[in-house]
Amino acid sequence: MNVLIVEDEKSLAKEIASFLKAENILCDIAYTGMDASEKIAVNLYDFILLDLGLPDYNGLDLIKEAKKAGSESAIIIITARGAVEDKVRGLDLGADDYIAKPFALIELLSRINAVARRKFGINSQDIKLGEFVIQVQSRKVFCNGKEVELTKREYDLLQYLVLNRNKVLTRHQLYEHIWGNILDDQYDSNFIDVHIKNLRKKLNIYAPTPWLETVRGVGYRVSDDQTENEV
Repeated sequence: MNVLIVEDEKSLAKEIASFLKAENILCDIAYTGMDASEKIAVNLYDFILLDLGLPDYNGLDLIKEAKKAGSESAIIIITARGAVEDKVRGLDLGADDYIAKPFALIELLSRINAVARRKFGINSQDIKLGEFVIQVQSRKVFCNGKEVELTKREYDLLQYLVLNRNKVLTRHQLYEHIWGNILDDQYDSNFIDVHIKNLRKKLNIYAPTPWLETVRGVGYRVSDDQTENEV
């Protein structure tokens, strides 16, 4: 998961980033609205954590910009403002949730996970993939009761594909969301292919993986035909 933290209070921004990174979440930080606007325009984010009270920008305008540009990022408003009107306007513009300062970091993580479940249509912590089960909370994969040993990056890659099931993800999208933002001249599409090959090899030891599809010339997709949520 790739998150942009838009917060001018540097100590708080760094504290949030440190906490989320410990939870295996990639983080970018923007201390100004202008910096955030530029990052949103060129990068893909799963979440934007947005402080409305920026010194150089109206946070509500950033929501408008993101939505106008077609961003699919989920947005959680972080604000010290007590006015109900600001929160309502933010939600009306397309924000997914809000949390008021001061807040506990564990509550912020809980809200991120709750929004992610709604966004990706996950109704439980376990996701079935044919004969496989992904336990989202423990970050483990099982097949018929046996744990599949995956590296951190292999698990992240699999989960991101599953959360975007039925959607073709390009190699560049996968790279950016799993490994962080990159410069074009640093990007090597073969890097993703190698990781997918290794992931398939490990999974196929336990059971076939027809749901993990290669879309020639584009990228990869997890097909919903054999994917379902546990109830």
